[in-house]
Amino acid sequence: MEQKKYKIFNGNIVTPYRIIRGGTLLTEGSRILAVSDRDIPAPDAIEIDAGGQYIAPGFIDLHIHGGGGHDFMDGDVNAFLKVAEKHLQYGTTSMVPTTLSSDKASLLKTLEVYDAANKRNVAGARFLGLHLEGPYVAMSQRGAQDPRYIRNPDEAEYKEVLAASDDVVRWSAAPELPGALPFGRYLRSKGILPAAAHTDAIYEEMLEAFENGYTHLTHMYSAMSGVTRRNAFRYAGVIESAFLLDEMTVEIIADGIHLPAPLLKLVYKIKGPDKIALITDAMRAAGMPPGESILGGLENGLRVIVEDDVAKLPDRSSFAGSVATADRLVRNMVQLAGVPITDAIQMISTSPAAIMGIADRKGSLVAGKDADIVIFNDDIRISTVMVEGHIRYTADHS
Repeated sequence: MEQKKYKIFNGNIVTPYRIIRGGTLLTEGSRILAVSDRDIPAPDAIEIDAGGQYIAPGFIDLHIHGGGGHDFMDGDVNAFLKVAEKHLQYGTTSMVPTTLSSDKASLLKTLEVYDAANKRNVAGARFLGLHLEGPYVAMSQRGAQDPRYIRNPDEAEYKEVLAASDDVVRWSAAPELPGALPFGRYLRSKGILPAAAHTDAIYEEMLEAFENGYTHLTHMYSAMSGVTRRNAFRYAGVIESAFLLDEMTVEIIADGIHLPAPLLKLVYKIKGPDKIALITDAMRAAGMPPGESILGGLENGLRVIVEDDVAKLPDRSSFAGSVATADRLVRNMVQLAGVPITDAIQMISTSPAAIMGIADRKGSLVAGKDADIVIFNDDIRISTVMVEGHIRYTADHS
């Protein structure tokens, strides 16, 4: 099979450290062949004129539930494929499909469906493995997690789940729950990232959790404790712990609603772009018109309403997942938080790749890495998306 070669030129190439003005990027097959600040002669390559736009590494979404009217909990291969295709249009070239708290049978079914979908996914963003969010979360911080399924870590259960599949790459849980620390250690022994989420932990509990493998924080500020008082004494919560533990990585829903501009600025100022991943946490209504929708599976999910560019529980007591797309996250960090484009791109590509241990092949435009590339304008509007050397999306500007 002939390996296509592409030459992308006349663009501003974004690296974590600088912007290469008027740069040229060459790909062959699925890999990047060369990156240069000058022309690269390649007479046999298909030429793409970037027209002075940005050329950046493909966006990596570590936490996503759905989009385009589909959810990963639908128990359907087509749902996986359609979510991947929808978010590809907004610059996402890799994603970690995410579950919600459910019964064990639904969880095992999702593992089966993921495996089948991964083998058939040729038109959308690549799947990097599964993220299980719950069911081991704090009831007091459940947010939109269905209380029917929330429980403490169950050793027999999680070992059965992980024995059924090698596709789980991260698992979010509340580290203060009984059994959560041995659970974190077991995940680490399997090469899986434990993440703290939906938690009421205090600093002392978070410190111990960090030492037991919980080095990442799921959707910072959402469904977690800040400073609390117990018997009149103040205790630092999960949010303060993330700031105090320098090596802890965090992810933020930068839709401008879950976190308004001041909090985006604060997290960026304290943690820095190398410790932050931008996530959509998108549910099925992403890329769809506002109105009623369902969070989770079609059969047993929660009814929600989409308004003000966010999903809410019907009583409006809590957000119920975002409807963001990856381009919106980058746009908000640049336009709302005043972050340099290089840092915004780092937080949606390089840093997520490092957090998931795949920086050797994804997350930056370097010779030898996967040719996952997005081209966009000053307003972060996507014009071209390449996944592993294949053009998968070109905007229609007619």
